Amino acid sequence: MSDVSSRSPRYLERGSGEYKKANLALFAAGFATFSSMYSVQPLMPLFSDAFGVSAAVSSLSLSVTTGVLAFTLFTAGLMSGAIDRKKIMMGSLIASALLSLVAAAAPGWNSLLVARALEGFALGGVPALAIAYLSEEIKPADLGTATGLYIAGTAIGGMGGRVIAGFVADIAGWRVAMATLGAIGLLAAVVFIVLLPNSRNFIAQKGLSVREHAGPVAAHVRHRALPWVFFCGFTFMGAFVSIYNYIAYRLAEPPFSLGQGAIGAVFAIYIFGVFTSALAGRVADRVGRPPVLLAGVLLMAAGLAVMWPDSIITVVIGIGLVTIGFFAGHSTASGWVGLLAEHGKGHAAGLYLLGYYLGSSLIGALGGLFWAHSAWAGVTAMVTVVLVAALAATLRLAGWQRRVNAG
Repeated sequence: MSDVSSRSPRYLERGSGEYKKANLALFAAGFATFSSMYSVQPLMPLFSDAFGVSAAVSSLSLSVTTGVLAFTLFTAGLMSGAIDRKKIMMGSLIASALLSLVAAAAPGWNSLLVARALEGFALGGVPALAIAYLSEEIKPADLGTATGLYIAGTAIGGMGGRVIAGFVADIAGWRVAMATLGAIGLLAAVVFIVLLPNSRNFIAQKGLSVREHAGPVAAHVRHRALPWVFFCGFTFMGAFVSIYNYIAYRLAEPPFSLGQGAIGAVFAIYIFGVFTSALAGRVADRVGRPPVLLAGVLLMAAGLAVMWPDSIITVVIGIGLVTIGFFAGHSTASGWVGLLAEHGKGHAAGLYLLGYYLGSSLIGALGGLFWAHSAWAGVTAMVTVVLVAALAATLRLAGWQRRVNAG
């Protein structure tokens, strides 16, 4: 092991065949993971009708998944020190696809939630370890672009899951829609297994104790910048999921009265995240992370304001601005974690995504209470407060970066 650990890292460089395979494999993994996770958003009004539950309860079909996922991510990060990243991500993809098929056949609301919670557990491997894999295997100068491409895969998956589920549900019902996403997930798993290069720079650590795990975690928590990056993930994701959860209900009601296929088509605006992620990564590599994070917060706030009038045109434009801002912020923050964490990158990625998905679960579920009380006005007020918190964290990081550059 000493010979391996003393070797200089053998990075995958932009333009090489292995670099392209790694990006395509992780793109497929991101697509499968996020298409399955978010396919339920356009189906939530159908769940309310089929099972007789409120919007807040229906939103649990996503919140239980991301809530369990949040804690699974950290466990996956701990396991990554002893088990090859590719094996964990491979098992994650196969299990989550099969659980999508189980959820599609659920006989009742509680059994559907159980299947979705188990799916949250299965999904943990890919988002926790994909960024750690990239941080270890990709040349640092190319990391922003590679991270952006992976996030782009998650964006296409998030869009594809929503759009496909909406259109299929209109034709054949929500059960067939969920089963379709499960089948797509199995296909993506095959692509991932065939293409992803084995780790070159990962060194398995055997017999790690709780104390040895606690060291890297404590170091990341004490870091002057990392906790604020984690908080940015929490607030960005919480605001984003809340908007996407309850806009489906707003569009299903007068004056819009859209069907699930049309709502799914509106979610196609998510495609802007694909281009934003790759572009944000490159811009952040050149100008620094804080300016891109700030732009992301401001774009999300502008989009929320534009969505206020009861016009489908302004709603679509607003969703587009929110989506661009979110992916600019998330792509930048997640890539920054790998650079700030000199050691224990898997732990750092797990902590970031723990906060990220807790934002989805906690803030997303809280949005249901605001919807029940004041409909879209309530959701708007809540998201505004969340974005103000995100802005405060971003300004704190900008000040830290200025001090580091000056010193």
